[in-house]
Amino acid sequence: MRLITTSYIEQKTKLPKIGRYILAQFDEEGVIVYQAYRPTIGHFAATHGYFGGEHFSLTRMSWIKPSFLWMMYRSGWGQKEGQEVVLAVKIKREAFDTILANAVCSTYDPDLYPTKQDWQRAVKRSDVRLQWDPDHSPTGGKLERKAIQLGLRGEMLALYAREWIVSIEDISAFVSAQYQNLGDLDKLIIPSERMYAVAPL
Repeated sequence: MRLITTSYIEQKTKLPKIGRYILAQFDEEGVIVYQAYRPTIGHFAATHGYFGGEHFSLTRMSWIKPSFLWMMYRSGWGQKEGQEVVLAVKIKREAFDTILANAVCSTYDPDLYPTKQDWQRAVKRSDVRLQWDPDHSPTGGKLERKAIQLGLRGEMLALYAREWIVSIEDISAFVSAQYQNLGDLDKLIIPSERMYAVAPL
């Protein structure tokens, strides 16, 4: 597996407990984001290095998550039906920055838009939704810290699915192995993540 990993206990001590943060594994080349799919979609992507095949749709919004543990919460550690194949997708760093620059919050924020109508117009124009959700512990407990997820559609999804990918890795076996360690978090290994610095979102 190409992911850089660390112990959950060690990483927990290094991360902020409150606030909105993009936590991710990244380098100069790219940023890792996670998705979970049913086998027909996940296996195709891991084999071919892009998203396609008869079951992947470019007409629906697709959500990417840079936080591994948020993806584990959402997919039930790959145990939920239709989310059995967990993918670590490395996308170009400039692509990730482009996604963030075009993101519009999924709910109205008066600090960002003068009126609700202005926000609604921005939502219609943008192909990226930004959503802050409570982050979760490995066992599913809700945290005060917020994690980001990004919904892609239209041109942004098409670029993500084909042109922006550096690599796709099926990490389902790793996820399954670590799922067995939830009863003893001292043994839990997760991808190493740190804060990704961007302008306020």
